[in-house]
Amino acid sequence: MKRKLDVQQLKVGMFVCDLDRPWRETPFLFQGFEIRGEDEILDLQRYCQYVYIDTPELYQIPPPRKPAEKAVVEEALNHKKVERDLLIKIESHPLIKPVYHDQTSLEEEIEVVREIHRETKNLVYSILEDVRLGKNLNSVGAKKVIGEMVESIIRNPDALTCFAQLKKKDEYTAQHSMRVCVLALSLGRHLGLEKQELNTLGLGALLHDLGKMKVPNEILNKPGPLNDYEYALMKSHVPRGVEILDNTSGIPRAAIEVARCHHERYSGSGYIHGLKGDQIGLFGMIGGIVDCYDAISSDRAYHTGMSAHAALKKMYEWRNRDFHPGLVEQFIQCMGIYPIGSVVELNTGEIGVVVTMNRMRRLKPRVALVLQADYFPLPGARTVDLMNYNTRDGRPCEIERVLESGAYGINPVQYLPVTAAI
Repeated sequence: MKRKLDVQQLKVGMFVCDLDRPWRETPFLFQGFEIRGEDEILDLQRYCQYVYIDTPELYQIPPPRKPAEKAVVEEALNHKKVERDLLIKIESHPLIKPVYHDQTSLEEEIEVVREIHRETKNLVYSILEDVRLGKNLNSVGAKKVIGEMVESIIRNPDALTCFAQLKKKDEYTAQHSMRVCVLALSLGRHLGLEKQELNTLGLGALLHDLGKMKVPNEILNKPGPLNDYEYALMKSHVPRGVEILDNTSGIPRAAIEVARCHHERYSGSGYIHGLKGDQIGLFGMIGGIVDCYDAISSDRAYHTGMSAHAALKKMYEWRNRDFHPGLVEQFIQCMGIYPIGSVVELNTGEIGVVVTMNRMRRLKPRVALVLQADYFPLPGARTVDLMNYNTRDGRPCEIERVLESGAYGINPVQYLPVTAAI
């Protein structure tokens, strides 16, 4: 039996089946849950004035519950824990109080980032060529561009994230290194790492794949499965890269851990050392998450990249096994349920591309409209803020669904403020 109850009267063990507001406006992961601790009561009191609970009579088990009866109750409750949209719940769950706040708009920061991106791109290509030829690494230049990227990420991470959408399949290793660096810095900012920690993390992320310059291109770009010998050669890029970084002066040990551990997995199933759980270390875990995310969401010689939204779902499925579950949830929050560059359909029927995030209301990003509801192109470029964009009948405009990468022949990069760099 459903009963309305003031949140001040809530107790541990009660089953909350409905709220006084939409579920997606709260941090609760499930639409319906049993209160298991005082912290959940405090969260309910913070977000709601009243809730609806299922009374114990519904389960025909009178409180207080005996241990043997608790299992029966939990079995009944499990049927009621239907996920509404798990990624939305994770993305909006306020597990971390923000340390950094945006200091510039996307439009202001993008002009600064153009030069940073150009400088970083030239440096990465130079470093990779030096490694291929056995020359010394330009660690001073790397630290300089990382310092500039960190300052930009702290001011507003969306500008560099826009540039991270630039992808060319035949330039994968270089661009992958840059994208992994941007992703790692964005996650580090989200986690509240100090500036010096961000500089170290970014340096390790930028240089994490140097060892691939010692692996033959025909193996790196092979369109089919690798045989055992080829796979062993592929895996050798990790120790080769670590050796290069070990022999380069000025590279912090923590930065080298990104290269050493980005293929280790939480369950111990990764390589090279089969590290498990916390043995991997924070920087190694971050490296593994962002490296994998970029790999599965990018086109390669042997596969077509999936949409960012689909990639985040996969990352969540792989938590506990491949990645630290808490860090994966934080990565989803950092990226947003609708990452920059996502092709989305609005409840107006219009199709657009997510251009920038709203870090206060993450379900309300700014969207560049591309197609009308009849799927004809919109005349002229138009970007709308979903915070104040309504349907024709006055309802709030929302994202109805995320479309697959390449839907309707849309290239998202064309609608991001990075065209001068293409």
